Amino acid sequence: MTENSYDVLVVGGGAAGLSAALMLGRARRRVAVVDGGSPRNAPAQHMHGFLSRDGLPPSELLKIGREELAGYGVEVLDDRVTRLDAGFTAELASGRELTARRVLVATGVHDDLPELPGLRESWGTDAVTCPYCHGYEVRDQPLGVLGTEPLSVEHALLVRQWSPDVVYFPHTTPLSEEDRTRLDARGVRVVDGAVTAVRREDGHLTGVELGARFVPRVALFIRTRTVPHDDLLRGLGYEEGSTDPMGKTNVPGVWAAGNVVDARATVIIAAAQGAAAAGALNHDLVAEDVQRAVDAFGGFTPAAERAAAAAR
Repeated sequence: MTENSYDVLVVGGGAAGLSAALMLGRARRRVAVVDGGSPRNAPAQHMHGFLSRDGLPPSELLKIGREELAGYGVEVLDDRVTRLDAGFTAELASGRELTARRVLVATGVHDDLPELPGLRESWGTDAVTCPYCHGYEVRDQPLGVLGTEPLSVEHALLVRQWSPDVVYFPHTTPLSEEDRTRLDARGVRVVDGAVTAVRREDGHLTGVELGARFVPRVALFIRTRTVPHDDLLRGLGYEEGSTDPMGKTNVPGVWAAGNVVDARATVIIAAAQGAAAAGALNHDLVAEDVQRAVDAFGGFTPAAERAAAAAR
């Protein structure tokens, strides 16, 4: 291989991408990870639910991961893939060009937040989406859930598991009588009206404003619309939903893992998906290596012919 050619190009250096690169590096593959440095969970102070890493800052997990990859010769580039063609030649923002036999895309998503004053400043700390990731830290405190879609009611009923003091703000999402009854039955208070701002004081969320009305809360949960960073995938002909359980897509030679194809994946799930994809991907490379070796050996010779030749 040349200096800029690899067995596998991993696009995205979050939990999924680094986990895949670790598996591939341990399989003695030549791997390059290209990471643009904008992980979804960057605003969060800690991550949770990751066995042995619970409470670790997300940036620390990535730092540890990169250090582990270095021990296996995996090259990590702080760069961005600007173009990726069907032959798996990638052009980077720095101008460098890489080629690979296979590609794994783990570029993640971003959350499309409602345009409310104070919300973006609170995002990832005390305005969050996942109660499994952040609920325990605000347990038994006054919590809010912002309605952004009909399924936000289910979100509020879920958040109720962490606190007896939950307020649901339908905001601009109509609330059916059935849903209102369900919320009432679980002790979730409903405050009608359009939310106009998220109030912050001394760097912390303190509540929700609905015009002149103010409802004190210490945290706000929101079901966001996630936007996958899948331009590279789509440029190769990727069809949404085509990934199999091991991350193989409808595009030959292309795998995908993590939030880019599964927005609900938490950090530990994304890491597992990356590892699974790497295993399947390496098996695919092994099959190609074997076929190349057979072709170089002179092709397949049936057993009868080999026996006859040995008898002569």
